[in-house]
Amino acid sequence: MKLSEIQNISAAQRLALEQQDLGLKRHTLPELPDMQSHALVVSGIRRCGKSTLLRQFVQKLERPYFYLNFDDVRLAEFVPADYRLLDRVIAESGASLLFFDEVQSAECWELYVRQKLDEGFQFAITGSNASLLSRELGSRLTGRHITKELFPFSYKEFCEFTGQEAGSVSFADYLEKGGFPEFLKTNNTDILAQLQLDILYRDIAVRYGIRDATSLQRLFVHLVSNPAQLFSPSKLTGVAGVKSPTTVLEYISFFEASYLIHLLPCFAWSVKAQSLAPKKVYIADIGIIKTGSVSFSGNRGSLLENCVYNSLRSKAGTSMYYLTAKNGGECDFIVNPHDNPSCIQVCWELSADNQDREINGLLDAMEFFNVAEGEILTYNTEDLILTRGKRITIMPVWKRIGE
Repeated sequence: MKLSEIQNISAAQRLALEQQDLGLKRHTLPELPDMQSHALVVSGIRRCGKSTLLRQFVQKLERPYFYLNFDDVRLAEFVPADYRLLDRVIAESGASLLFFDEVQSAECWELYVRQKLDEGFQFAITGSNASLLSRELGSRLTGRHITKELFPFSYKEFCEFTGQEAGSVSFADYLEKGGFPEFLKTNNTDILAQLQLDILYRDIAVRYGIRDATSLQRLFVHLVSNPAQLFSPSKLTGVAGVKSPTTVLEYISFFEASYLIHLLPCFAWSVKAQSLAPKKVYIADIGIIKTGSVSFSGNRGSLLENCVYNSLRSKAGTSMYYLTAKNGGECDFIVNPHDNPSCIQVCWELSADNQDREINGLLDAMEFFNVAEGEILTYNTEDLILTRGKRITIMPVWKRIGE
């Protein structure tokens, strides 16, 4: 590329960035550290607000910054040799704080970041591919980066953004719309539909050289249509139209790396037993379920469980599991099992048809982890159960995740 091209692209991107609304201050903002020696990496699904969060961060620092978004068609020809030209553009800006968007789109970016860190520059970076980021950060920036994962709006952020009070009415709205900021501004479902297509075709099919993009989309639609469910790779070969369960697992790993889905493992003390047990699939946002599913039949319990999963994961990270007891009972969520475990069950409502299953599954988990208190989260029921020396709090999901 030419020096003038990089100069012009950077100037145009900076102007466009500064014309955008800073938006709602994300609750993650206070957690971002101001560190000179480490690169700050904010990862997460596309369009969840990573760039806006880092804009809020650099504004908070009140220092000049240089901005470049590598996910720009005008930078498609950018090659490692062009980093020398980028050095000149950065030097001309006079900034020591560098803000790089969608950095995984640039070849050898981790080498360049390491070099600039050694030169005393400070980095704020976004990325939307977990596997690429983890591989490259691990190989070249071990011990020199801090990673924070950003999610679409939480329920509490949703209420602040829409000006609603926490309660069953606003929560019903959240269950219908999800938390992608741009969609909430416009209420245009095409935004969510296009987001999914961009990730499936550009971020996955093109990047990984998948010729049969139709099978990729079939599998994704099936998973989105069945949130909070266990999956079997062998049974999904027919759904996707592929011959091998290995291909299914590969596709699922691509979905997970792009933050479209999250997988929840079954808890076991043995690592081998844990790896062999089936996993449950959760979708990144309710809005994706509503717009990406072709057959979601209104299984409100699964929708509620998916919502709870996303809220818990944003706070607990990956220290989450489900539990299958020896007698066949199941507990939906075990949070921090190795350190002060929490046992949580989710159902739309407790009824004569399900209360024995839900309560006994939770009690089995509480006894397994030797904890005295557990929770059953419902759509809008509040109650208390004292049984078998245990205390079970029943409360609406909106109260739990709106804290």
